[in-house]
Amino acid sequence: MSDKHAHHHHSTSGISERNLLAAVVLNFAISIAEIIGGILSNSLALLSDAIHNLGDGFAVLIAYIAHRISKRDSNQRKTFGYKRVEILAAFVNSIILVAICIFLIFEAVERFQNPAPIKGAIMFWVASIGLVANFLAIVLLKKDSKKNINIRAAYLHLLGDTLSSVVVIIGGILIWKFEIYWIDPLITVLISLYIMKETYLLLRESFNILMQSAPKDIDLEKIKSSVEGVEGVKNIHHVHLWSLNDKQVHFEGHVDLKQDMSVSQANELNKQISSLLHEQFEIEHTTLQMEFGCCEENKLINGS
Repeated sequence: MSDKHAHHHHSTSGISERNLLAAVVLNFAISIAEIIGGILSNSLALLSDAIHNLGDGFAVLIAYIAHRISKRDSNQRKTFGYKRVEILAAFVNSIILVAICIFLIFEAVERFQNPAPIKGAIMFWVASIGLVANFLAIVLLKKDSKKNINIRAAYLHLLGDTLSSVVVIIGGILIWKFEIYWIDPLITVLISLYIMKETYLLLRESFNILMQSAPKDIDLEKIKSSVEGVEGVKNIHHVHLWSLNDKQVHFEGHVDLKQDMSVSQANELNKQISSLLHEQFEIEHTTLQMEFGCCEENKLINGS
């Protein structure tokens, strides 16, 4: 016999779609300005920042599209709904950003080997415009970045852009006033390494969710101990614990009872266990299969 107890939590609630769209427009505007400025100034750092901004513009756009899709209702084909599309988008965004950074590092190495004169004044003013626009985009997404992993991915993109704009501005001043041209590829490498470090954590988190890994802050042995401490429970086995997205945790398992009981009695026990899991471990959705001496395998984790 199986029963289900769910505590629903909508991770996409309260997110401002207007702010997301505004951030998209700002990013594409910055990208166009920096591409033009990079060509005119011959600055690799400015061009790299432009490519970075362009990638981030698409990242925010993907975040917006994923957010809209995730709000669709469940159906017979997508019984879990579309919430996980946000995790997929965050994962893709992270890979794109790492790929861009690797490309920029190779370009910077080439520039170290073949330095070229750069117009620091243009580099400085264009990067300053980019800094202002990036800061505005960060303000727009800061609040929502705490509610959703996909928005957080876009927010990290923009945070990296803002920091890189500051570094490019400093580099522009050094090139403009002192003609220190090697600072340009150095800035490119430093920005890329920093962003790759920040992106790794997000990439790991989204990958683990897509792999249906158990949340790292929930101990299965503690779950076992708590459930088996409930009166009438002999053991719990064949469990699965996973995250549907960055907010919603699901749990399922077989509960072996100490004695045979009626359906209504088992149902009350089911509710008791589900409430325990929600209160102690913040598990949002629980599915339990109640049994009495009918399951030969009683390991906590079963391969199938």
